Amino acid sequence: MAKLYFHYATMNAGKSTMLLQASYNYRESGMHTLLLVAGHYRKEDQGYISSRIGLESDADMFRDGDDLFELVAEHHRHRPIHCVFVDEAQFLEDAQVWQLARVVDRLDIPVMCYGLRTDFQGKLFSGSEALLAIADELREVRTICPCGRKATMVVRLGPDGKVAKQGDQVAIGKDVYRSLCRRHWEEEMGRVDPEDFIGFAGG
Repeated sequence: MAKLYFHYATMNAGKSTMLLQASYNYRESGMHTLLLVAGHYRKEDQGYISSRIGLESDADMFRDGDDLFELVAEHHRHRPIHCVFVDEAQFLEDAQVWQLARVVDRLDIPVMCYGLRTDFQGKLFSGSEALLAIADELREVRTICPCGRKATMVVRLGPDGKVAKQGDQVAIGKDVYRSLCRRHWEEEMGRVDPEDFIGFAGG
């Protein structure tokens, strides 16, 4: 039976690498996959998925208001789709997560979503919240804080290299993100007095 999966992690945990490898494995076996990515990630009018180790692939873009069930169904009518992969799934709308669930339930196509769980302020993204609620399987992709603990949070560094404590939830461009454990995220965000402040994320 097909399932809706949500692979979640902080930044730089290798989510896109895992997605591209999994898609390659399907295609190597003679099956067809459909890759989707948030419209923030594109080259001109073409969506793309890229990893830090240099893997890259074209992908169909999704934007707010798109009906992803119809998008997948249309592809499936022209050529059978054996798995759908969604990168940057935190940017999905609640309705779009339910549309992907219908892809699983009505078309019997597995859907593998990869994305962040929380933003730089520790708040759930809308897509992640919906996926945490209704996905059939949740899989955490782990990475570590510089202190060695499991990283579960991210901080955003602005162009000045300092930790941003406020701002828009979505910022694609010159901002840089760092993954931290919860303890050091609170220290970097100024929520608690630091005890073993690592200070790697800027002033």
